[in-house]
Amino acid sequence: MTDFAHDAAAVQAATDRLLTAVTPLDDAAAARPSRLPGWTRGHILAHLSRNADAIVNLLTWARTGVETLMYANDEARNADIARDADRPMLVHLDDLRTSAFRFNSAAAALTKDRWDYVVAMRNAVTERAARLPFRRLIEVELHHVDLDIGYELTDLPADFVQREVEFLTSGKFAGHADVPALTLTVPGGHTWHTGRAGEEPTTVEGTPVALLGWLTGRTDGSDLAANAPLPTLPPLG
Repeated sequence: MTDFAHDAAAVQAATDRLLTAVTPLDDAAAARPSRLPGWTRGHILAHLSRNADAIVNLLTWARTGVETLMYANDEARNADIARDADRPMLVHLDDLRTSAFRFNSAAAALTKDRWDYVVAMRNAVTERAARLPFRRLIEVELHHVDLDIGYELTDLPADFVQREVEFLTSGKFAGHADVPALTLTVPGGHTWHTGRAGEEPTTVEGTPVALLGWLTGRTDGSDLAANAPLPTLPPLG
């Protein structure tokens, strides 16, 4: 169940963890490769700052009813990340802090009567305003791992891991034409169903963290057990 206030607070806590972790980095460390192909750590930091502002745009749209797009277009989004990736670390830190402040302020300004307002994200995806803080939380938590500075999938809060697996299986991959039917199971725990309907599912078993790593493309699934070869999942985008 979505809890806007809880998720907004979780974003602030996750951002604080991120800032504590990246503050010691120098310019050379920021320029090193991240775990995302083709991106340095600086690319990730730039993306996190601009994504905060993009979510602010959507929160503003939900609050005012005036269409305010996340990004002007994908080309502008990518250009902003490329432009800002090589900035000095001190500039990255200032941008992370100030963009986080803008996000926190925009979230606090959105009243409960506007939580059901629907906005358009990228790639024709629509979302209720109530889920925007969780969308931001996904970005902060997973990209903290992608920075490759000691924060691992196993460090993610258990509640976040459970909710993100639920989010992907019930949303992103549910009924997806390029995802075969899947039954994901935690031994002695939860089971999720996703992928195409009307076919015999591949059963995949593992811990919530192992399932999350595979679903998000952070691992190859070698720590999972399955009754058939694991399919290649589409990127999250």
